[in-house]
Amino acid sequence: MSLAFLPSPSVGEIHLGPLPLRGYSLMLILGIAAAIWLGGRRWAARGGERTVVTDISLWAVPFGVVGARVYHVITSSGPYFGEGGDPVKALYVWDGGIGIWGAIAGGAVGAWIGCRRKGVALSAYADAVAPGIALGQAVGRWGNWFNQELYGRASTLPWALEIDPEHRPATTPDLATYHPTFLYESLWCLGVAGLVLWADRRFRLDRGRAFALYAAAYTVGRFWIEYLRVDEAHHILGLRLNDWTALLVFAGAVTYLVTATRRTSGSHGDARPDRPRQRVGVGVTGPEN
Repeated sequence: MSLAFLPSPSVGEIHLGPLPLRGYSLMLILGIAAAIWLGGRRWAARGGERTVVTDISLWAVPFGVVGARVYHVITSSGPYFGEGGDPVKALYVWDGGIGIWGAIAGGAVGAWIGCRRKGVALSAYADAVAPGIALGQAVGRWGNWFNQELYGRASTLPWALEIDPEHRPATTPDLATYHPTFLYESLWCLGVAGLVLWADRRFRLDRGRAFALYAAAYTVGRFWIEYLRVDEAHHILGLRLNDWTALLVFAGAVTYLVTATRRTSGSHGDARPDRPRQRVGVGVTGPEN
């Protein structure tokens, strides 16, 4: 057994008096806060009111959490609806188990509602928050560290993650160290956030292109990281379901990115037609297309 570079926490929660503070929930909250913070800064830099991102997020975040949990429960239904499962535990979000694909889909619905209420274009909001979402994912992934879940195959690398016996796979109960896939994804997401920030400054991405770049870049990393994981998952033609989802999202994101870039390069006028502006006589910060 190798000496793990990153040991697992001895406890997944601390108690503040009678109230338990779970590490998983804390990291999710910090990730959401980081996403809103960076999104607000970018929205303000584009000429909008910073509070608009927060207001829209009040719709996007709850929808995203519900969507994330629904996706996880549907794709990993065994512990909840399989033999010996407990359906009530499908509501225990704090115990782990959310899917980013469901979070994005649900969050998009909530963001669409929020954008309509605030009078802004969904594409402008998506571009503003895209690197923030990646930053939020980088932070949120550390929740899996607290729960000792979603790690990869057994490994003796110097940076392998030590897993307590009760959290190890049934097939390798005597192997203590595994690939820290949560760490791989956290670092990858930081890189994605940096890429989108750089590309937006360099190429002035608009019309949803910054979000499309985020989606394409994230799925590349998610594909190989998912391939390392050993937790139970549905397989189709030898690949995990999340790998197929990553491939489909990547194809859709790249197609949109190329199409929108061609359309933008053939247009004239403002390089950022969907940037936030104050509408004259309306009093609502919003984009004009």
